[in-house]
Amino acid sequence: MALRAGQHPAYLATAEALDEEMRQRIGNHQRTRDQRFTTIEEPLDIAPGLLRAASNHDVILVDCLTLWISNLLGANESVADAVDGLESALAKIEDCRIILVSNEVGQGIVPDNVLARIFRDLAGSTHQQLAEVCADVYFVTAGLPMTLKGQTVDPSGRPLTKF
Repeated sequence: MALRAGQHPAYLATAEALDEEMRQRIGNHQRTRDQRFTTIEEPLDIAPGLLRAASNHDVILVDCLTLWISNLLGANESVADAVDGLESALAKIEDCRIILVSNEVGQGIVPDNVLARIFRDLAGSTHQQLAEVCADVYFVTAGLPMTLKGQTVDPSGRPLTKF
């Protein structure tokens, strides 16, 4: 979707390689990423990162919000303040399409520990707040998008059948 949406795509990555397994995951992801992407690593401050990148790119893929929330929790940062900052940054960006990727974490069982429940609740409230200001919202399962809000076609006018 991001590659079809613009000619100068950026990939804003929120992951941090804090252990060997995550280093391997990030490395595998980087090797399979299309070379047209400019990679921007921003585990915490994605709002200013987006604002900087929007001046040089016509589409930015942010991957992913749930990992960003986890990073904020680990850094003892206010998730609510960070989401407000992201919402404010999104409102300032005009000539760049922003694609926010996130994981759905609330459809499973209720987590058995406090931190996991806090994370689930924060992810849910973040999704709700950002979905309210986004033009298009898709829920993707097995690569198949369901339109929750907005367009059912990609920027080139082709029907969205898969991502």
